[in-house]
Order: sequence, then C-alpha cells, then structure tokens
Amino acid sequence: MDEKIVEVRDSWREGAHADDAKYLEMYAASVSDPNAFWGEHGKRIDWMTPYSKVKDTSFEPGKVSIKWYEDGKTNVAYNCVDRHLEARGDQTAIIWEGDDPGESKHITYRELHAQVCRMANVLRNRGVEKGDRVTIYMPMIPEAAYAMLACARLGAVHSIVFGGFSPDSLASRIEGCDSKIVITADEGLRGGRKVPLKANVDAAIARLGKDVVDHVVVVR
Repeated sequence: MDEKIVEVRDSWREGAHADDAKYLEMYAASVSDPNAFWGEHGKRIDWMTPYSKVKDTSFEPGKVSIKWYEDGKTNVAYNCVDRHLEARGDQTAIIWEGDDPGESKHITYRELHAQVCRMANVLRNRGVEKGDRVTIYMPMIPEAAYAMLACARLGAVHSIVFGGFSPDSLASRIEGCDSKIVITADEGLRGGRKVPLKANVDAAIARLGKDVVDHVVVVR
C-alpha cells in the first residue's frame, strides 16, 4: 500500500467550513450535550412548524425507537430548492454529466424548481399521496433528481433501484416496498451500452401480476 501523504492545497484549506480545531470543538459539543448541539443545528433548515423536541431515542432491546424533531414540520424539497430561489434562482443547482463525459448540463435552482413541481404534479395526478412508495428505476439523468425531490415534496417515499438490475431484482424491490407507481425511462446508457429500462419494467410487472403496479411514468 502506498502510504504517501498528499497535502491539502492552501486554497482548499482556506475554503473549508471547519478546520481541525473547529471540528474537534463541534464534536465535543455534540457528545457532551447532544440536545443543545442538534437543537441549534436543526435551525439551519426552514421549518413550517418549529420543533420543541430535539430527539427522543431508546436503544432498549425490543423497544428501539429513534425520533428527531418529532413535533416539527418541514419539507426536504423546499429546503433543497425553494428557499434558494430568491437569492440564488439563476445560479447552478446541479451540474449533470452524461454517460459521455463530453455531455453536460447546468441546471439552475429556478429550472430545478419548475421541473420538480412538474414531476410532483404528474405523481399527484396519478394518486400519489404522503406515505406512498414510489419506485425510481432510471439512468443517471436529471429527471432522476427531479423524481426524488418530487416525492419529497409530496411526502412520498422514493425507492431507488439501480438501473443495471434485472427484471427479477426490480420485481422483488417493487413488491418489497409495496410500490404502486414506477418511474423509469425508455432506455438508458451505461458505459456506452443501451439498457432497456422500460422493457425491464414491463417484464418485472409481468412477473408480479397486473394488479400490483397502478402506473408507470416513462421519461423519453
């Protein structure tokens, strides 16, 4: 094993959010008084309903329970996208790079917001509600991020299935989370080779039976 130490550039070190001393200080605070530490850091995101409880945990055998900010109400998609619109709307939120490194795209917060809302409306119009599970079986394209954030916006739970998985593997994951809707693409590219994603979804659904999945949303 090569044990050569690679020094951090001064420009990177100067731009760090925390140096070693700050990190150790924060770690000590998180251990000595976790409620105070996480109570303060929880305020770094926006809340529709502010929390008064920070954490309620139990690790007793048979009674394991982990709850954070349980009386607060927030939305992950809002914190990832909406709250940045006013100050950073035209700044880049996502830099996407395709299967071919020469293919790339910069997506602004404003563009991201529009696409996430569009995808959320597609899901809502197909009956997706808070707590529903949505299977995402897609290539590495911007729409995969739109789909995840759209689920968060609605309060739905997204289940990512690797785009290289077979129909059998996909079927077991759809069944395992009781998903009624699948988001996919007609095909994807991986290492320059085409992957028949929609055909795999069709095969997976055929294995499960026609009454398992209600809708398939396809990005073309």
